[in-house]
Order: sequence, then structure tokens, then C-alpha cells
Amino acid sequence: MNPALNALQPYPFEKLAALKAGITPPAHLEHIALSIGEPKHTPPDFALEAISSNLKALTQYPSTKGLPELRSTIARWASARFHLQHTLDSDSQVLPVAGTREALFAFTQAVIDRTQKAPKVLMPNPFYQIYEGAAILAGAEPVFLDCTAHNGFLPDLDSVSPSTWQDCQLLFLCSPGNPTGTVMSEAYLAKALDLAEQYDFIIASDECYSELYFDEEHPPIGLLQACSHSGRHNFKRAVVFHSLSKRSNLPGLRSGFIAGDADILATFLKYRTYHGCALSIPTQLASIAAWQDEAHVKANRDLYRQKFTQVTRILNPVLPVTIPQASFYLWPQTPINDTDFAQGLFAQQNITVLPGQYLARTGVAGNPGAGHIRMALVAPVVQCIEAAQRIKDFIESL
Repeated sequence: MNPALNALQPYPFEKLAALKAGITPPAHLEHIALSIGEPKHTPPDFALEAISSNLKALTQYPSTKGLPELRSTIARWASARFHLQHTLDSDSQVLPVAGTREALFAFTQAVIDRTQKAPKVLMPNPFYQIYEGAAILAGAEPVFLDCTAHNGFLPDLDSVSPSTWQDCQLLFLCSPGNPTGTVMSEAYLAKALDLAEQYDFIIASDECYSELYFDEEHPPIGLLQACSHSGRHNFKRAVVFHSLSKRSNLPGLRSGFIAGDADILATFLKYRTYHGCALSIPTQLASIAAWQDEAHVKANRDLYRQKFTQVTRILNPVLPVTIPQASFYLWPQTPINDTDFAQGLFAQQNITVLPGQYLARTGVAGNPGAGHIRMALVAPVVQCIEAAQRIKDFIESL
């Protein structure tokens, strides 16, 4: 077996299951899960119909590169959404993938040069655990950049030493951020691009929450947009990751795309040809329909906006919470230790939240996730309101 597998840490939900083991919550209270970021809103009917009406296409092997119609649809969507001065080339700058989780992991395996002495992968902390696992299995060292209230919940690029930048082969960014919902500014992204150019590393920007924002006039900017505005029209060293999971409430479709530097994508396509992760044709046709429609995405945002408004109104008197710039998470500080809070809340109110320390790694300055919980407002509006009231009751009982 690959010895690097022994270096992988348990996934946050394994730790959560252990934390809840042996506890019997009140049977008269319905369980409400706010722990996992799995969208529960109704997906668009037309996407489901595109699957069911094209089932016969399952008799064909799909190509790794995907249908030309899907690539061109994605290229048009991304170019318009991020105001690119030059439309993406659908043949060389776009590649369909089986969701961002699969793509982020596989991409790391493809781009890390393990013949180098000390390859490093830099990432935010707290973070999506795939970043860390992908780095370890690619033979690289994960380097964690703490995201705290002090630095605006952004990885502090200035805190990285020149020698670490020299060894950096890949920088993971996540905007809007998981779990904080923080959106990176154009100036921040431009600075990251300057560093990538100076030290010759790749930026992988995880933008899977980019369509869950609350200010309709100011959608989150993306890395390709920052490239375009700074004259980097070939998107050198920049690759973005997008998905239909959150945008269209289709997490089980496992459909997304990566876009950016054509040279990197050409090499990654070679890797994927061997990896064997082509999307089925019905999946691709459903994806085309989903990327072509914005009405269902706007309706989706409206639902989240309603939930955030009502939940924060209930919680704020006892648990100061701020509506994030984007995403569907709340990241409040807890009045007691975050694991004690999560355990007690489940025991008393039958509500599951995720302790923040499970999403981060401990460094010299401690664990930046400790003292926080992540609450995913994915349940229906009525359930989210009920959960907020029960959390308020729990806090008042402490």
C-alpha cells in the first residue's frame, strides 16, 4: 500500500461521528443536520428531465474531454459571468470534471513534480480537507496559512517566507471561502498572481460557492477575472474549479468544470484520460441545461437570503453572527469549547453542527478553527428557523 495513506487524517465527519457516539438526543425533537454542506433545495426540473429523456445515451462511452456543446456552454457562461475580455477557448481552456472534489484531488496529482527536493502545497487553514490529502498523496508537504478574524479570514500571503515560496508548486485558494464565506478582492487575487509569476507556481482557485451570494449587484470576482483585468489573457498558471452542486442543487450529478491555462489543462487532460473520469452523456446534457439557465440560480440565492436573514435575527441576541459575503455557512464563535458546544447541542436539542477545529490544523499559533462552529443553512427555511430557536435555547441554558 502507498505509505502516504497512513499520513491522511480522519475526515471531519468521522471525528464528528465519534464525538456524538453514545449520546441519545431527545426523541421528541426532529434531528436537524447543519453539519454537512449538501444542498437540499429542489434542483431544476429541466436538468432532471435532460437525464431521464437521454438514458439511451448510456450505451455510449463518453469522451474524457466532454461534448463540444458542453465545453462551449461552459466557456460562454464563465466568460460572461466573470467579464472576461477574451472569451475562453472551449477547445483548450475548459475541461468538464466529475465535480470539484474529484478534480481538485486529481489535479494535484498531475501538477506536483515530486522529483523536486521539497515540493510544497500552500492552502488556507481552516480548509477543505481534500487540499491536504491531495498534497500528501502527491508527495508534497501541506503548508497551512491561518485564516482568522485578525487577517479578515484570508490566507496571509505576506507571512510566507521567500524560501517557502521557492518550494511552492501549488497554492490553493477558496473564494467564497469554506467555512467563512469570505470573498477575495481583485487586489488580493492580483497579488497572488504576481507571486505565482515571481516564484513559478500554479494557483488552483476553488470557486464552487461563487453563485451563492447576497448582493445581486456585486457577485464575487474570480481568479480568471483578475487575470483578465491584469492583462493575463492566457491565464498563465491560473486554473479555476466550478461545480453545479451548490449552484444548481445537483450534488449527486457530480458535474463541474475547470478552466484556465491551456498548457496546464492539456497535460491534465492526458492524466484524466488514464484516470478514467469521463462524465456520462446524460450527465453532460443535464449540465448544458443547468449552465444555460440563471433563473433557478437566482431563486436559489433568494432562498438562502431568506434563511440567513431569519436565522441571524434569532441568534444574534445570544450568539453574534454575521451574514457572510457568500456561501451557505455561518462561522460563529462559540461561548464554550467548540467540541463541547457541538456535543451538548446534539445531546440537548438534536441538532448537529461541525466543530471548527475539525476543519483546521494546529500550528504555532494554535488551531484557527477552535472556538468556532460551522453551520450549513442547507435545510428548508422552516427547519433552519426551528434550528436557530433551539440553538438559542441551548445557549441560554449554559
